[in-house]
Amino acid sequence: MTDSITFAVLDIRPEPYAVTPMLSARVGIAALTDEPVHAIALRAQVRIEPYRRRYTDEEGAGLLDLFGPRERWHDTQRSFLWIHCATMVPGFSGGAEVDLPLQCTYDLEVAGSKYLHALRTGAAPLLFLFSGTVFTKGTTGFAVQQVPWDREDKVDMPVTVWHDLMAAHFPNTDWLRLSRDTLDELSAYKARHGMLDYDEAVAGLLAGQKENLP
Repeated sequence: MTDSITFAVLDIRPEPYAVTPMLSARVGIAALTDEPVHAIALRAQVRIEPYRRRYTDEEGAGLLDLFGPRERWHDTQRSFLWIHCATMVPGFSGGAEVDLPLQCTYDLEVAGSKYLHALRTGAAPLLFLFSGTVFTKGTTGFAVQQVPWDREDKVDMPVTVWHDLMAAHFPNTDWLRLSRDTLDELSAYKARHGMLDYDEAVAGLLAGQKENLP
């Protein structure tokens, strides 16, 4: 039964009513058999395959921290994990479509967020690796089978999908994680100079650093 089940990502879009940043992948499921499927506990590992696209000089500068200089990309650009996700698929016969939620973060310490933040045009090359448990009718009740390990789909997600998602939740802002000691020192600096917010404090420090450059 499970050998006849295939999965394909039809679309990826921002989830408009989620409290936190969330993408929704529309997944098409086809079962090439007359036997009904009672349910699927579907899981997916979503990976980024950076070597599948080209990058502008601006994008390359943003990816320096991830992959190093361009002359090393042949060795450093490897597939890496972005998200684990899961959903329950209700019963169907023949085929079905389901929304697979992708919980996202804008933490730039996370490799996937850092990579997507650096992209300006084109698409992000994704690989969905599907797994899970399929529930069908058995001879004495329900039968349980595993989704075959080779079920996957390559998807090119438009970069605008990611930027639109983050603009909806964090308009005109980015996020950095700081240690408590660094944050305490930054807070003290902000207070000493009567600054209104941390953005102004960081801008002041950067301006001072530029003045000290030779």
